[in-house]
Amino acid sequence: MRHTTEDTARLLTDPALKAEYNALEEEFTALRALLDARKEAGLTQAQVAERMGTTTSAVSRLEASLSSEKHSPSFATLRKYAAACGKKLVISFA
Repeated sequence: MRHTTEDTARLLTDPALKAEYNALEEEFTALRALLDARKEAGLTQAQVAERMGTTTSAVSRLEASLSSEKHSPSFATLRKYAAACGKKLVISFA
């Protein structure tokens, strides 16, 4: 099920939900950056996996891990993912 911008705006009228959403903003931003890099490269998860020398399920878990508290990928893994997408990993603090 896809959520629209309107759905998100409606849900964020709940103060408790909005606070939790804001707490996860960094993870959402990182996940969007990962998915955008793959999309811009025009690659599937399988193609990224092949370029990284890993499995499709590992790439799927990596992408999913950024929206869960189960696992934090290493810099080395993120660097490989970026390289597989023809990108460079850049980290900044605002």
